[in-house]
Amino acid sequence: MIPRVIVAGVTSSVGKTSISIAIMRALREKGYTVQGFKVGPDYIDPSYHTSITGRQSRNLDPWLMGEKGVIQSFHDASIDADLAVIEGVMGLFDGLSGKDNFASTAHIAKLLKSHVILVIDAAKAARSVAAVALGFMKFDPSIRVAGVILNNVAGDKHARYCIDALKQIKIPVLGTIKRNKEIQLQERHLGLVPTGERKELNYKAVQVADYMKEQIDIDKTIAIAKKASKLHIKTNNINKKIKAITAIALDESFNFYYADNLDILRSLGAELKFFSPVNDRHIPDADGLYIGGGFPEVLAEKLEKNSDMLSAVRKVATDGMPIYAECGGLMYLTRSITEFNGAKHNMVNLFDVDTIMDKKLTLNYTEARVVNSCVIAKNGKTIRGHEFHYSRIDDSSKDIRFAYQLKKGKGVNGSNDGLIEYNTLASYMHMHFANRNYAENFLLACKAYSKH
Repeated sequence: MIPRVIVAGVTSSVGKTSISIAIMRALREKGYTVQGFKVGPDYIDPSYHTSITGRQSRNLDPWLMGEKGVIQSFHDASIDADLAVIEGVMGLFDGLSGKDNFASTAHIAKLLKSHVILVIDAAKAARSVAAVALGFMKFDPSIRVAGVILNNVAGDKHARYCIDALKQIKIPVLGTIKRNKEIQLQERHLGLVPTGERKELNYKAVQVADYMKEQIDIDKTIAIAKKASKLHIKTNNINKKIKAITAIALDESFNFYYADNLDILRSLGAELKFFSPVNDRHIPDADGLYIGGGFPEVLAEKLEKNSDMLSAVRKVATDGMPIYAECGGLMYLTRSITEFNGAKHNMVNLFDVDTIMDKKLTLNYTEARVVNSCVIAKNGKTIRGHEFHYSRIDDSSKDIRFAYQLKKGKGVNGSNDGLIEYNTLASYMHMHFANRNYAENFLLACKAYSKH
Protein backbone atom coordinates (compact mmCIF):
# COMPACT_ATOMS: atom_id res chain seq x y z
CA MET A 1 0.00 0.00 0.00
CA ILE A 2 1.19 3.50 -0.85
CA PRO A 3 3.19 5.44 1.79
CA ARG A 4 1.06 8.26 3.18
CA VAL A 5 1.07 11.03 5.74
CA ILE A 6 -1.54 13.42 7.11
CA VAL A 7 -0.81 17.12 7.63
CA ALA A 8 -3.12 18.20 10.46
CA GLY A 9 -3.54 21.47 12.33
CA VAL A 10 -4.23 22.31 15.93
CA THR A 11 -6.89 24.71 14.58
CA SER A 12 -7.96 26.22 11.28
CA SER A 13 -5.72 28.85 9.66
CA VAL A 14 -2.39 27.51 10.91
CA GLY A 15 -0.98 27.04 7.40
CA LYS A 16 -1.98 23.46 6.56
CA THR A 17 -2.49 24.13 2.86
CA SER A 18 0.78 26.03 2.43
CA ILE A 19 2.76 23.36 4.29
CA SER A 20 0.98 20.54 2.45
CA ILE A 21 1.86 21.96 -0.97
CA ALA A 22 5.42 22.61 0.22
CA ILE A 23 5.77 18.92 1.10
CA MET A 24 4.20 17.95 -2.23
CA ARG A 25 6.57 20.24 -4.12
CA ALA A 26 9.63 18.85 -2.31
CA LEU A 27 8.54 15.28 -3.01
CA ARG A 28 8.06 15.98 -6.71
CA GLU A 29 11.55 17.45 -6.89
CA LYS A 30 12.83 14.16 -5.48
CA GLY A 31 11.12 12.33 -8.32
CA TYR A 32 8.02 11.13 -6.46
CA THR A 33 4.60 10.90 -8.09
CA VAL A 34 2.47 12.55 -5.41
CA GLN A 35 -1.26 12.16 -4.85
CA GLY A 36 -2.93 14.90 -2.83
CA PHE A 37 -6.06 14.58 -0.70
CA LYS A 38 -8.14 16.96 1.38
CA VAL A 39 -10.16 15.89 4.40
CA GLY A 40 -13.69 17.25 4.45
CA PRO A 41 -15.98 19.06 2.02
CA ASP A 42 -13.62 21.51 0.33
CA TYR A 43 -13.29 22.49 -3.33
CA ILE A 44 -10.66 25.21 -3.00
CA ASP A 45 -7.67 23.72 -1.16
CA PRO A 46 -7.51 20.71 -3.52
CA SER A 47 -7.01 23.12 -6.45
CA TYR A 48 -3.67 24.10 -4.89
CA HIS A 49 -2.67 20.44 -4.48
CA THR A 50 -3.51 19.81 -8.13
CA SER A 51 -1.50 22.85 -9.23
CA ILE A 52 1.61 21.55 -7.45
CA THR A 53 1.37 17.79 -8.07
CA GLY A 54 -0.02 17.81 -11.60
CA ARG A 55 -2.60 15.24 -10.43
CA GLN A 56 -6.22 15.85 -9.49
CA SER A 57 -6.52 16.09 -5.71
CA ARG A 58 -9.39 14.22 -4.06
CA ASN A 59 -11.61 14.71 -1.00
CA LEU A 60 -12.05 12.26 1.85
CA ASP A 61 -15.19 12.72 3.95
CA PRO A 62 -16.97 9.95 5.91
CA TRP A 63 -20.22 11.94 6.21
CA LEU A 64 -20.51 12.41 2.46
CA MET A 65 -18.89 9.18 1.28
CA GLY A 66 -19.18 6.65 4.10
CA GLU A 67 -16.10 4.93 5.52
CA LYS A 68 -15.95 2.40 2.68
CA GLY A 69 -16.25 5.22 0.16
CA VAL A 70 -13.29 7.04 1.75
CA ILE A 71 -11.05 3.98 1.62
CA GLN A 72 -12.13 3.11 -1.93
CA SER A 73 -11.51 6.65 -3.20
CA PHE A 74 -8.10 6.75 -1.54
CA HIS A 75 -7.15 3.45 -3.11
CA ASP A 76 -8.42 4.29 -6.60
CA ALA A 77 -6.75 7.71 -6.72
CA SER A 78 -3.37 6.70 -5.31
CA ILE A 79 -2.89 3.28 -6.91
CA ASP A 80 -0.33 4.62 -9.44
CA ALA A 81 1.31 7.19 -7.12
CA ASP A 82 4.46 6.85 -5.02
CA LEU A 83 3.29 8.75 -1.93
CA ALA A 84 0.09 10.40 -0.71
CA VAL A 85 -0.11 13.67 1.22
CA ILE A 86 -3.44 14.21 2.98
CA GLU A 87 -4.28 17.72 4.19
CA GLY A 88 -6.56 17.78 7.22
CA VAL A 89 -9.56 19.96 7.99
CA MET A 90 -9.79 22.50 10.86
CA GLY A 91 -8.13 21.08 13.98
CA LEU A 92 -7.09 17.43 14.16
CA PHE A 93 -10.10 16.34 16.23
CA ASP A 94 -12.75 18.68 14.79
CA GLY A 95 -15.55 16.85 12.99
CA LEU A 96 -19.31 16.47 12.97
CA SER A 97 -19.72 17.07 16.73
CA GLY A 98 -17.84 17.40 19.99
CA LYS A 99 -18.83 13.90 21.08
CA ASP A 100 -16.40 11.89 18.96
CA ASN A 101 -13.95 12.03 16.05
CA PHE A 102 -16.49 11.29 13.31
CA ALA A 103 -15.67 13.14 10.05
CA SER A 104 -12.53 14.68 11.56
CA THR A 105 -8.93 14.44 10.38
CA ALA A 106 -8.37 12.00 13.24
CA HIS A 107 -11.14 9.80 11.85
CA ILE A 108 -9.41 9.71 8.45
CA ALA A 109 -6.04 8.99 10.12
CA LYS A 110 -7.56 5.94 11.80
CA LEU A 111 -9.40 4.75 8.67
CA LEU A 112 -6.25 5.01 6.53
CA LYS A 113 -3.86 3.84 9.28
CA SER A 114 -1.77 6.92 8.67
CA HIS A 115 0.64 8.86 10.87
CA VAL A 116 0.01 12.55 11.51
CA ILE A 117 2.27 15.59 11.24
CA LEU A 118 0.89 18.33 13.47
CA VAL A 119 1.12 21.97 12.34
CA ILE A 120 1.29 24.54 15.16
CA ASP A 121 1.16 28.31 14.65
CA ALA A 122 3.96 29.42 16.97
CA ALA A 123 3.48 33.16 16.37
CA LYS A 124 2.33 33.94 19.92
CA ALA A 125 3.99 31.16 21.93
CA ALA A 126 7.34 29.55 22.67
CA ARG A 127 7.65 26.84 25.33
CA SER A 128 3.86 26.53 25.36
CA VAL A 129 3.93 24.84 21.95
CA ALA A 130 5.12 21.70 23.74
CA ALA A 131 2.07 21.76 26.01
CA VAL A 132 -0.15 22.08 22.95
CA ALA A 133 1.60 19.20 21.17
CA LEU A 134 1.48 17.00 24.28
CA GLY A 135 -2.25 17.61 24.64
CA PHE A 136 -2.85 16.48 21.07
CA MET A 137 -0.64 13.42 21.53
CA LYS A 138 -2.47 12.29 24.67
CA PHE A 139 -6.06 13.33 23.80
CA ASP A 140 -6.50 10.19 21.69
CA PRO A 141 -3.42 7.93 21.91
CA SER A 142 -4.72 5.78 19.03
CA ILE A 143 -3.95 8.69 16.67
CA ARG A 144 -0.23 8.52 15.90
CA VAL A 145 1.19 12.05 15.98
CA ALA A 146 4.66 11.43 14.57
CA GLY A 147 6.09 14.93 14.25
CA VAL A 148 5.51 18.67 14.46
CA ILE A 149 5.98 21.56 12.02
CA LEU A 150 6.08 25.03 13.55
CA ASN A 151 4.70 27.85 11.41
CA ASN A 152 5.12 31.62 11.78
CA VAL A 153 8.37 31.40 13.75
CA ALA A 154 9.90 34.84 14.37
CA GLY A 155 13.54 33.82 14.00
CA ASP A 156 16.31 31.47 15.11
CA LYS A 157 16.04 32.35 18.81
CA HIS A 158 12.29 31.77 18.83
CA ALA A 159 12.75 28.50 16.96
CA ARG A 160 15.35 27.30 19.46
CA TYR A 161 13.03 27.96 22.43
CA CYS A 162 10.25 25.97 20.76
CA ILE A 163 12.52 23.08 19.74
CA ASP A 164 14.06 22.82 23.21
CA ALA A 165 10.57 22.56 24.72
CA LEU A 166 9.42 19.93 22.22
CA LYS A 167 12.51 17.80 22.92
CA GLN A 168 11.21 17.31 26.46
CA ILE A 169 8.12 15.51 25.18
CA LYS A 170 10.14 13.51 22.64
CA ILE A 171 8.32 14.65 19.51
CA PRO A 172 10.41 15.26 16.36
CA VAL A 173 10.36 18.76 14.87
CA LEU A 174 10.20 18.38 11.10
CA GLY A 175 10.30 22.05 10.26
CA THR A 176 10.30 25.62 11.54
CA ILE A 177 8.76 28.02 9.01
CA LYS A 178 9.97 31.61 9.38
CA ARG A 179 7.27 34.27 9.29
CA ASN A 180 7.07 36.07 5.94
CA LYS A 181 4.04 38.23 5.17
CA GLU A 182 5.09 38.47 1.53
CA ILE A 183 4.70 34.69 1.10
CA GLN A 184 1.00 33.99 1.67
CA LEU A 185 -1.84 32.46 -0.30
CA GLN A 186 -4.68 34.84 -1.19
CA GLU A 187 -8.00 34.61 0.66
CA ARG A 188 -11.52 36.01 0.41
CA HIS A 189 -15.00 35.29 1.82
CA LEU A 190 -15.03 31.48 1.30
CA GLY A 191 -11.35 30.96 2.15
CA LEU A 192 -8.54 30.73 -0.40
CA VAL A 193 -9.18 31.90 -3.96
CA PRO A 194 -9.36 28.84 -6.29
CA THR A 195 -6.38 28.49 -8.61
CA GLY A 196 -8.69 27.91 -11.57
CA GLU A 197 -10.07 31.42 -11.25
CA ARG A 198 -6.82 33.32 -11.82
CA LYS A 199 -3.72 31.87 -13.49
CA GLU A 200 -1.29 33.92 -11.38
CA LEU A 201 -2.41 31.97 -8.30
CA ASN A 202 -0.60 28.91 -9.65
CA TYR A 203 2.61 30.93 -9.62
CA LYS A 204 1.85 32.12 -6.09
CA ALA A 205 1.32 28.53 -4.94
CA VAL A 206 4.75 27.58 -6.31
CA GLN A 207 6.33 30.62 -4.65
CA VAL A 208 4.84 29.71 -1.26
CA ALA A 209 5.78 26.03 -1.64
CA ASP A 210 9.36 26.86 -2.66
CA TYR A 211 9.82 29.15 0.34
CA MET A 212 8.48 26.65 2.87
CA LYS A 213 9.95 23.41 1.52
CA GLU A 214 13.49 24.58 2.28
CA GLN A 215 12.53 24.74 5.96
CA ILE A 216 11.03 21.24 6.19
CA ASP A 217 12.97 18.01 6.69
CA ILE A 218 11.52 16.10 3.76
CA ASP A 219 13.56 12.93 4.36
CA LYS A 220 12.08 12.56 7.86
CA THR A 221 8.64 13.24 6.38
CA ILE A 222 9.13 10.43 3.87
CA ALA A 223 10.26 8.09 6.64
CA ILE A 224 7.06 8.83 8.57
CA ALA A 225 4.93 8.22 5.46
CA LYS A 226 6.56 4.82 4.98
CA LYS A 227 5.45 3.72 8.46
CA ALA A 228 1.78 3.60 7.39
CA SER A 229 0.17 0.19 7.87
CA LYS A 230 -1.31 -1.89 5.05
CA LEU A 231 -4.93 -1.30 4.09
CA HIS A 232 -7.30 -4.02 2.95
CA ILE A 233 -9.33 -2.93 -0.08
CA LYS A 234 -12.18 -4.63 -1.90
CA THR A 235 -12.21 -3.81 -5.61
CA ASN A 236 -15.24 -1.81 -6.69
CA ASN A 237 -16.50 -3.34 -9.93
CA ILE A 238 -18.89 -1.28 -12.04
CA ASN A 239 -20.79 -3.19 -14.68
CA LYS A 240 -23.69 -0.85 -15.43
CA LYS A 241 -23.14 1.47 -18.40
CA ILE A 242 -25.59 4.27 -19.18
CA LYS A 243 -24.76 5.98 -22.46
CA ALA A 244 -25.57 9.67 -22.09
CA ILE A 245 -23.89 12.97 -22.86
CA THR A 246 -23.65 15.39 -19.95
CA ALA A 247 -22.66 19.04 -20.37
CA ILE A 248 -20.60 20.32 -17.41
CA ALA A 249 -20.37 24.05 -16.65
CA LEU A 250 -16.68 24.59 -15.85
CA ASP A 251 -14.92 27.96 -15.83
CA GLU A 252 -13.76 30.73 -13.50
CA SER A 253 -17.30 31.05 -12.07
CA PHE A 254 -18.26 27.38 -11.76
CA ASN A 255 -15.51 25.02 -10.64
CA PHE A 256 -16.70 23.38 -7.42
CA TYR A 257 -16.82 19.73 -8.49
CA TYR A 258 -15.56 16.70 -6.66
CA ALA A 259 -13.22 14.97 -9.08
CA ASP A 260 -14.74 11.67 -7.98
CA ASN A 261 -18.18 12.84 -9.13
CA LEU A 262 -16.96 13.42 -12.68
CA ASP A 263 -15.01 10.14 -12.68
CA ILE A 264 -18.05 8.23 -11.42
CA LEU A 265 -20.22 9.71 -14.19
CA ARG A 266 -17.60 8.61 -16.73
CA SER A 267 -17.32 5.14 -15.18
CA LEU A 268 -21.09 4.72 -15.52
CA GLY A 269 -20.87 5.43 -19.23
CA ALA A 270 -21.36 9.20 -19.49
CA GLU A 271 -19.54 11.33 -22.03
CA LEU A 272 -18.70 14.69 -20.45
CA LYS A 273 -18.60 17.89 -22.48
CA PHE A 274 -17.31 21.00 -20.72
CA PHE A 275 -18.40 24.56 -21.45
CA SER A 276 -18.17 28.05 -19.96
CA PRO A 277 -21.30 30.01 -18.94
CA VAL A 278 -19.06 33.09 -18.81
CA ASN A 279 -17.37 32.83 -22.21
CA ASP A 280 -19.34 30.45 -24.45
CA ARG A 281 -22.54 31.37 -26.28
CA HIS A 282 -24.10 27.94 -26.49
CA ILE A 283 -24.40 24.71 -24.50
CA PRO A 284 -22.80 21.68 -26.19
CA ASP A 285 -25.18 19.11 -27.68
CA ALA A 286 -26.03 17.00 -24.63
CA ASP A 287 -28.68 14.93 -22.87
CA GLY A 288 -28.25 16.59 -19.48
CA LEU A 289 -26.64 19.54 -17.72
CA TYR A 290 -24.61 19.67 -14.47
CA ILE A 291 -23.89 23.12 -13.00
CA GLY A 292 -21.62 22.92 -9.96
CA GLY A 293 -20.87 25.51 -7.33
CA GLY A 294 -18.36 28.33 -7.43
CA PHE A 295 -18.43 32.10 -7.31
CA PRO A 296 -21.06 33.38 -9.78
CA GLU A 297 -21.33 36.54 -7.68
CA VAL A 298 -17.73 37.49 -8.54
CA LEU A 299 -18.38 37.53 -12.29
CA ALA A 300 -22.12 38.21 -12.11
CA GLU A 301 -21.83 41.13 -14.52
CA LYS A 302 -20.16 38.96 -17.17
CA LEU A 303 -22.71 36.19 -16.66
CA GLU A 304 -25.51 38.73 -17.10
CA LYS A 305 -24.00 40.13 -20.29
CA ASN A 306 -23.82 36.65 -21.84
CA SER A 307 -27.53 36.74 -22.68
CA ASP A 308 -27.17 34.02 -25.32
CA MET A 309 -26.07 31.54 -22.68
CA LEU A 310 -28.78 32.61 -20.22
CA SER A 311 -31.39 32.03 -22.91
CA ALA A 312 -29.83 28.71 -23.93
CA VAL A 313 -29.92 27.35 -20.39
CA ARG A 314 -33.49 28.52 -19.88
CA LYS A 315 -34.55 26.94 -23.19
CA VAL A 316 -33.15 23.45 -22.47
CA ALA A 317 -34.61 23.59 -18.97
CA THR A 318 -38.12 24.41 -20.21
CA ASP A 319 -37.70 21.69 -22.82
CA GLY A 320 -37.30 19.17 -20.01
CA MET A 321 -33.58 18.46 -20.17
CA PRO A 322 -32.40 16.97 -16.83
CA ILE A 323 -30.39 19.62 -14.98
CA TYR A 324 -28.62 19.15 -11.67
CA ALA A 325 -27.25 22.33 -10.03
CA GLU A 326 -25.52 22.93 -6.70
CA CYS A 327 -25.09 26.20 -4.76
CA GLY A 328 -23.50 28.53 -7.35
CA GLY A 329 -25.47 26.64 -9.98
CA LEU A 330 -28.66 27.28 -7.99
CA MET A 331 -27.79 30.99 -7.78
CA TYR A 332 -27.25 31.11 -11.56
CA LEU A 333 -30.69 29.62 -12.22
CA THR A 334 -32.54 32.17 -10.08
CA ARG A 335 -33.97 35.44 -11.40
CA SER A 336 -31.04 37.58 -10.24
CA ILE A 337 -27.95 37.86 -8.04
CA THR A 338 -27.47 40.92 -5.84
CA GLU A 339 -23.82 41.49 -4.93
CA PHE A 340 -22.49 42.50 -1.50
CA ASN A 341 -22.36 46.11 -2.74
CA GLY A 342 -26.02 46.07 -3.79
CA ALA A 343 -25.44 45.74 -7.55
CA LYS A 344 -28.12 43.50 -9.08
CA HIS A 345 -27.58 41.27 -12.12
CA ASN A 346 -30.14 39.26 -14.07
CA MET A 347 -29.56 35.51 -14.34
CA VAL A 348 -31.32 32.58 -16.05
CA ASN A 349 -34.69 33.24 -14.37
CA LEU A 350 -35.73 29.60 -14.31
CA PHE A 351 -36.84 29.94 -10.70
CA ASP A 352 -38.99 32.89 -9.68
CA VAL A 353 -36.71 33.81 -6.77
CA ASP A 354 -33.69 36.07 -6.25
CA THR A 355 -30.23 35.44 -4.78
CA ILE A 356 -28.90 38.02 -2.35
CA MET A 357 -25.31 37.95 -1.10
CA ASP A 358 -25.18 37.90 2.69
CA LYS A 359 -22.30 38.57 5.07
CA LYS A 360 -23.49 35.71 7.30
CA LEU A 361 -21.76 32.39 6.55
CA THR A 362 -23.84 29.24 6.17
CA LEU A 363 -21.63 26.23 6.84
CA ASN A 364 -23.12 22.84 7.70
CA TYR A 365 -23.23 19.17 6.97
CA THR A 366 -26.72 18.42 5.66
CA GLU A 367 -29.15 15.54 5.67
CA ALA A 368 -32.49 15.48 3.93
CA ARG A 369 -35.43 13.26 3.07
CA VAL A 370 -36.63 13.39 -0.52
CA VAL A 371 -40.28 14.52 -0.42
CA ASN A 372 -40.69 15.11 -4.16
CA SER A 373 -38.99 12.76 -6.62
CA CYS A 374 -36.31 14.47 -8.68
CA VAL A 375 -33.56 13.70 -11.22
CA ILE A 376 -31.26 12.10 -8.63
CA ALA A 377 -33.56 10.32 -6.16
CA LYS A 378 -37.04 9.00 -5.59
CA ASN A 379 -39.47 10.08 -2.90
CA GLY A 380 -38.55 8.75 0.57
CA LYS A 381 -34.79 8.46 0.05
CA THR A 382 -32.32 10.03 2.52
CA ILE A 383 -29.51 12.19 1.13
CA ARG A 384 -26.40 13.55 2.85
CA GLY A 385 -24.35 16.52 1.75
CA HIS A 386 -22.96 19.85 2.89
CA GLU A 387 -23.61 23.58 2.39
CA PHE A 388 -21.09 26.43 2.35
CA HIS A 389 -22.09 29.90 1.13
CA TYR A 390 -22.56 33.59 1.83
CA SER A 391 -25.91 34.07 0.13
CA ARG A 392 -29.62 33.60 0.71
CA ILE A 393 -32.59 32.93 -1.53
CA ASP A 394 -35.60 35.25 -1.43
CA ASP A 395 -38.22 32.52 -1.57
CA SER A 396 -41.29 34.77 -1.56
CA SER A 397 -42.74 32.93 -4.55
CA LYS A 398 -45.70 30.76 -3.56
CA ASP A 399 -45.10 28.35 -6.44
CA ILE A 400 -41.79 26.91 -5.22
CA ARG A 401 -41.57 23.13 -5.12
CA PHE A 402 -38.87 21.55 -2.97
CA ALA A 403 -37.27 18.13 -3.39
CA TYR A 404 -35.80 17.94 0.11
CA GLN A 405 -37.12 18.22 3.63
CA LEU A 406 -34.09 18.85 5.84
CA LYS A 407 -33.23 16.84 8.92
CA LYS A 408 -29.93 18.72 9.27
CA GLY A 409 -28.77 22.00 7.75
CA LYS A 410 -30.37 25.27 6.60
CA GLY A 411 -31.05 24.86 2.89
CA VAL A 412 -33.15 27.55 1.21
CA ASN A 413 -35.51 28.43 4.04
CA GLY A 414 -34.33 26.58 7.14
CA SER A 415 -36.39 23.45 6.52
CA ASN A 416 -36.30 22.76 2.77
CA ASP A 417 -33.82 22.64 -0.08
CA GLY A 418 -33.70 21.53 -3.69
CA LEU A 419 -35.85 23.69 -5.96
CA ILE A 420 -37.67 21.76 -8.69
CA GLU A 421 -38.90 23.13 -12.01
CA TYR A 422 -39.50 21.03 -15.15
CA ASN A 423 -36.73 18.39 -14.95
CA THR A 424 -34.31 20.61 -13.01
CA LEU A 425 -33.08 20.17 -9.44
CA ALA A 426 -31.11 23.04 -7.89
CA SER A 427 -30.02 23.05 -4.25
CA TYR A 428 -27.65 24.72 -1.83
CA MET A 429 -26.66 21.19 -0.83
CA HIS A 430 -23.51 19.75 -2.43
CA MET A 431 -23.33 15.97 -2.79
CA HIS A 432 -20.69 13.35 -3.38
CA PHE A 433 -21.53 10.53 -5.80
CA ALA A 434 -19.89 7.85 -3.64
CA ASN A 435 -23.48 6.66 -3.42
CA ARG A 436 -23.57 5.88 -7.13
CA ASN A 437 -27.35 5.67 -7.21
CA TYR A 438 -27.51 9.49 -7.44
CA ALA A 439 -25.31 9.52 -10.54
CA GLU A 440 -27.11 6.50 -12.04
CA ASN A 441 -30.52 8.13 -11.59
CA PHE A 442 -29.32 11.35 -13.18
CA LEU A 443 -27.84 9.55 -16.18
CA LEU A 444 -30.98 7.43 -16.60
CA ALA A 445 -32.98 10.67 -16.73
CA CYS A 446 -30.52 12.01 -19.32
CA LYS A 447 -30.84 8.86 -21.40
CA ALA A 448 -34.66 9.06 -21.29
CA TYR A 449 -34.50 12.71 -22.41
CA SER A 450 -32.24 11.80 -25.33
CA LYS A 451 -35.04 9.59 -26.69
CA HIS A 452 -37.88 12.08 -26.31
